[in-house]
Amino acid sequence: MLDNNFKKSDIIFLHDRLLAKTVLKIIPKSVKPNHLTVFRFLTTPIVAFLMFSDHYLIGLISFLLVAFTDALDGSMARTRDEITEWGKVYDPLAEKILIGAMVFIIVLKYIGFWTSIFIVSIEVIIIIVAWVRKRRGAEIQANIWGKIKMMLQVLGVTILLLSIIFNWAGALPLASGTLYLAIAFAIVSLLTYGI
Repeated sequence: MLDNNFKKSDIIFLHDRLLAKTVLKIIPKSVKPNHLTVFRFLTTPIVAFLMFSDHYLIGLISFLLVAFTDALDGSMARTRDEITEWGKVYDPLAEKILIGAMVFIIVLKYIGFWTSIFIVSIEVIIIIVAWVRKRRGAEIQANIWGKIKMMLQVLGVTILLLSIIFNWAGALPLASGTLYLAIAFAIVSLLTYGI
């Protein structure tokens, strides 16, 4: 059963409920989901610069903070009934720019060209499909497969950065495997998104 704050027509994920009962309680109502999306757009270049400059520890902390705003803004929008058309378009775009930056700077360097190209290509295809669906008047909504994909991408990049920071060469295959699994979920997300 949904709390009174939730509209029955919206999809409420398990993490939405968890964040609504914890972190979102301390975020003032004056902070809107779109504010967090704009924050992600503004801070992604800082994270990219830190990674490009080989400041991996502070870069990892910054990456996790910025990536966490992706979970926060979606949960905030759904649980506070603050979903906007702008957010439906730009929240996923901000997510893809963050992940794309990490792929081009870190994954390309430490895991490989083809993995990087595949991740970015699928993200571009997802953007195109969303754009086509929006032009046709279809409803754009998050799906669980895309949420799992993003979580796996963040986890894969995090494991990769930890392996670099602490010189854990044995963690590289785990980072690669996590990113390959993220690719599989990206494909499922794309196939279930519909055109």
